[in-house]
Amino acid sequence: MKDSDLNELANELAGSKKNSKVGETGQVKGKYGKYGGQYVPEVLMPALKELEEGYEQYKNDPEFLAELDHYLQEFAGRKTPLYFARNLSKKYGSKIYLKREDLVHGGAHKLNNAIGQALLAKYMGKTRLIAETGAGQHGTATAMAGANLGFETVVYMGAKDVKRQQMNAYRMELMGTEVKPVETGSKTLKDAINEAFRDWVTNIENTHYLIGSVVGPHPYPVIVRDFQSVIGREVKEQILQKEGHMPDSIIACAGGGSNAMGIFHPFVGNKEVKLIAVEAGGKALKCTEKAALHSACLCAGEEGILHGARTKVLQDKNGQILESESISAGLDYSGVGPELAYLSESGRVTARYATDNEALEAFHELSRLEGIIPALESSHALAYLKKASEAGELGEVVVVNLSGRGDKDLETVLSLRGGI
Repeated sequence: MKDSDLNELANELAGSKKNSKVGETGQVKGKYGKYGGQYVPEVLMPALKELEEGYEQYKNDPEFLAELDHYLQEFAGRKTPLYFARNLSKKYGSKIYLKREDLVHGGAHKLNNAIGQALLAKYMGKTRLIAETGAGQHGTATAMAGANLGFETVVYMGAKDVKRQQMNAYRMELMGTEVKPVETGSKTLKDAINEAFRDWVTNIENTHYLIGSVVGPHPYPVIVRDFQSVIGREVKEQILQKEGHMPDSIIACAGGGSNAMGIFHPFVGNKEVKLIAVEAGGKALKCTEKAALHSACLCAGEEGILHGARTKVLQDKNGQILESESISAGLDYSGVGPELAYLSESGRVTARYATDNEALEAFHELSRLEGIIPALESSHALAYLKKASEAGELGEVVVVNLSGRGDKDLETVLSLRGGI
């Protein structure tokens, strides 16, 4: 494929004006109301079809499921605890439980999906993995899965994110993964995804693109959601053991939405459980001419197409995708998963946001009250406890998805706070 064709592909996937034309003939597969679908150039359709057929073939295969369960237990370290946060509960007047995804091997929930997709790729006969990463957690998880299962692995990471997450970049390289900094555009997650798609188009035969969130064209949102739903399934079992009934509310941060959909999905049918997605409010819910000062697509986005799916996005009046902003690299994304957009619009999921400063306060609060250092992504969910408590949204029993640990964010926090 010529460079000009690759550039055109990247522009279409990134949500340019031309993408609206592609969207007119988008596929009906994987639709959530008006959201989802496959808004991609024809060159990608065979790969998506192959992936969909492969997933349908193996998702209920006893041998595949047994091997996946083995890796989740022996390699990832599942089940993760549902921890009663005694001091946090005392402060906010509710029984607050933390789902400890920060204890998964690698420090975040990302390995749930990475090991699942890598194993699927192995069953499909692929030999090479590529991935995108923002905070570095998905890239690290892909590197771990790739090393363990014997894949050649390449991870695309925005140059801005490489600087913010140098230790994660080194961790990936240590495990044999090639980290490719992306210098184009905003140099963040959106641009890393563009470059990964470009790679995939030219290496479809032997390569699996291991997308890290519930974004992109069908079947990715379904696949990632299903592999992450182990979180919510465990919570259902654990909360019944501890409380004897369902929680009143579940809170999770939401960028692309993989950890949120992972914990929400098994509870969608339990209407009595309030599902709250907390987005990155950045500096403020405002936009300049070329960029948003936040990453809150559910709260302040509009319908558009990004990376092959119709969803809620940050865009200007001409339909051009705006750069997003957040203190958290993992939430710094201009779109959100299509199913999460649908659940929010339908009222099943309540969308809220926390600013950078509120997330920083929550980061310090959990560290000091419970001796647990949360990721800045997870800190957004924790930050909403105060607002929810004041608004009467918490209820008696609350579960917060602690999606990752904060070791990776210590330099960022120290540089912003000027010390402890």
